[in-house]
Amino acid sequence: MKTLNVSADRRFIRTTYRSNRFVLAEIQAPAAPVGRPRPPVNLSFVIDRSGSMGGAKIEIAKEAVREAIGRLRDDDRFSVVVYDDRMDVVVASTRATRTARREAVDRIAGIEARGSTNLGEGWLRGCQQVAEYHAAEGVNRCLLLTDGLANVGITDPEVLRQHAAELRVRGVSTSTFGVGEDFSESLLQAMADAGGGHFYYIATAAAIRDTMTSEVGETLEVVARDVALEVTAPEGVRVESLSGFATSERGGRASISLGDLVSNQVVQLVLRINFPFGEAGREIGALFAMSDRDGVMGGSSGSPRRLEWEYADNATNDAQERDVLVDRAVAAVFAARARQEAVALNRLGDYRAAREAVSSTARRIRGYAGRDPILRSTLAKLEDELPAYAAMMPEGSRKQIHFASHNMARMRQMDGTATRRES
Repeated sequence: MKTLNVSADRRFIRTTYRSNRFVLAEIQAPAAPVGRPRPPVNLSFVIDRSGSMGGAKIEIAKEAVREAIGRLRDDDRFSVVVYDDRMDVVVASTRATRTARREAVDRIAGIEARGSTNLGEGWLRGCQQVAEYHAAEGVNRCLLLTDGLANVGITDPEVLRQHAAELRVRGVSTSTFGVGEDFSESLLQAMADAGGGHFYYIATAAAIRDTMTSEVGETLEVVARDVALEVTAPEGVRVESLSGFATSERGGRASISLGDLVSNQVVQLVLRINFPFGEAGREIGALFAMSDRDGVMGGSSGSPRRLEWEYADNATNDAQERDVLVDRAVAAVFAARARQEAVALNRLGDYRAAREAVSSTARRIRGYAGRDPILRSTLAKLEDELPAYAAMMPEGSRKQIHFASHNMARMRQMDGTATRRES
């Protein structure tokens, strides 16, 4: 498969008002090179040790960190930071030698749950450990695990999100793990999205180990760092990512950041393109290309793709055919966004608005679903869920729906792991 494929939902755009058209971009990372050593990793494990983490949570978290450290090589680095209302660096950043790993196991064993939740300072301390020994040719990531709200120190979600974005620019990414029912999924998702990492919901303590093991395993399989889809379009054309990835614009080019990609990973990205007014018969196009830190996504298979649209009258626009594969992807993303909005409204007790958020999206999909079985299935699922949003939902259900929707929008598996296509 080519590194990049792009398709538009429709060919024609209207002359008399600003038209929206949708683009489906499918990106595939290459397979890990056979026989070539993987890039080094530089990880910091930041563990919430507040009182609510007592019992099985803290013990399984410690075991997960011990197992993850055991997978590292001598040229990798790791650190371990714990926090409640106070931060402690249990293991300062060190090479992952056999001696260092053995000593870390002994120190991790002494971690105990206590105190409040200074999430921001604990996480920043871990990021500092990563930044001090930044591996220019490797993957530098902070893994934050918590079961509570940020109630001490930095508590403003927007400030934490901005810090995550700034650290990403400096080459330090963030992945977040929320355990149980008392953390803020919107905060942890925002930090991971801005930080170029991944967000995970862990319903029970027993799942901590498997989830962290999966994230560390993916980190060890990264083949392309700081991947982005670059869209170059004429003045007046606006490009928006609907799949949750951060977008920046400069000089007629929109850059959608996908973070690091692992071996054979596939990502589907839905874009909304907004066009200015134009004269009938005029064509307008956009150029789509991949970029990454090391040029892995380039070459002949990654050469730019061009899509073109044509201005036409309303009758031509109304009669044009649609690309059903693009429509399916668009419907899935809008359904995911509607579910997340509904969950947030349900938590606030605005059940009518929560139901309407899903119902209005269902009506929109019905308008173009036709007889397509996948679109009809997406529509039926939304309609079947409507009663659940119209009454108070269990908190665990809210978090599971939010997490599943997040994964659907980003084309990750339901457990949060990467979607791959074997070569």
